[in-house]
Amino acid sequence: MTHALFAQDALLPTGWARNVRLQWDGSGRLTQVQADSAPDSSTPQAHGPVIPGLPNLHSHAFQRAFAGLTEYRGEAQDSFWSWRTLMYRFANRITPEQLEAIATWLYLEMLQAGYTSVCEFHYVHHAEDGTPYADDATLAQCLLRAAQKTGIGLTLLPVLYQTSGFGATPPNDGQRRFIRSTDNMLRLLERLKPLCDAQGARLGLAPHSLRAVPPDALREVLAGLDAIDATAPVHIHIAEQTGEVDTCLAWSGQRPVEWLLDHAPVDQRWCLVHATHMTAAEYRLAATSGAVAGICPSTEANLGDGIFDMPAWLSHDGAWGIGSDSHATVNAAEELLLLEYGQRLQRRQRNVLASTTHTQVATAMTLQAVPGGAQASGRAVGGLAVGQQADLVELDAQHLALAGLSAPEMLSAHVFASHRTSAMGRVWAQGCERNSTLAREFIAQAATNFVAAREQLLENA
Repeated sequence: MTHALFAQDALLPTGWARNVRLQWDGSGRLTQVQADSAPDSSTPQAHGPVIPGLPNLHSHAFQRAFAGLTEYRGEAQDSFWSWRTLMYRFANRITPEQLEAIATWLYLEMLQAGYTSVCEFHYVHHAEDGTPYADDATLAQCLLRAAQKTGIGLTLLPVLYQTSGFGATPPNDGQRRFIRSTDNMLRLLERLKPLCDAQGARLGLAPHSLRAVPPDALREVLAGLDAIDATAPVHIHIAEQTGEVDTCLAWSGQRPVEWLLDHAPVDQRWCLVHATHMTAAEYRLAATSGAVAGICPSTEANLGDGIFDMPAWLSHDGAWGIGSDSHATVNAAEELLLLEYGQRLQRRQRNVLASTTHTQVATAMTLQAVPGGAQASGRAVGGLAVGQQADLVELDAQHLALAGLSAPEMLSAHVFASHRTSAMGRVWAQGCERNSTLAREFIAQAATNFVAAREQLLENA
């Protein structure tokens, strides 16, 4: 069975095109993207410009339930590290039922906010006392079910976490639900691989960070992953905080990104999440490795991480994408806005991320964030092109912020002048319309379950 949509304007990987006929098959794969087509009465028409859905390349789903609950001063100088202590308390109380409820609601929010796929950086593995569940994949399966129920595309990234600091410092009690041996992680990946394949999800691996995975374990788990799937994506937290950089220097004599590039086979499979604090040499070497920089502007602002130097990265043709990470904000367009605004504040300039090819900032950013997110996802979600998934977002041409504008101006208004979800129309993920076809009863029940899960967690605080 084939499906089709006609758009007067569509953002293709090469830029804006007019009168585009999009056609996809029953698996949701685009089979035709034809510009300068003539509309026909049998093909449904979009109600505004069509843009590719954005892949969300970094998510910790359970953290959505405490978004907004850490915005008070608990120490003389609050930081990422004091926030992490609060996060551990939350992580150590969550049940499988609560995780599934939170993830289901979050994934619905993502679809309503312009994300059509997500990379789930999954590190809460065990029961509340740290012992494995009878089925060691229990919590991972909660995430698979949440993605399946909502229809969002999923890259599942089980997290290897073994130590609390550089130099193989033993884990602390707050990390008890995260800890796995290398062999145990590889067995989990073998267990999850057929489950992901059956669902059309992608399985990868996330060594949590250099402070949480000692060098021998990193080498061994990467070799084991290659035996399971030599093309699987690999994501790692890196150089998020200056304290992490300082401690890595004291441990190894090298900065985190520098050490990783010297000791691991970093290439296009890798996503370097945050990578906020790098030298000029690290920017050059990391970008030319082919790895994707995973930028999470709302979380990096919320945690006081710092600002990624995007012009430095782009000067080496670095690939990048965006993620919502801790989900203080769940809004694809808002992440783009914050990314651009951070660069403006840092440089005291405007329109920093426009390119010579695409002078409209929102167009330039979208055309970079989509393929970068697709690369990090390990899935065919790289834009409106034959062979890619039909992950589409329709803008509402009649919205007050967009009405009467050209298509590039509409995308700019969507990102910089609307409420950033109010100007969105329909959303398709994997070829299926999602945000307007899910049953109201399902959405209402998902909201109810999310609120109940959060209330239960707060009662046990």
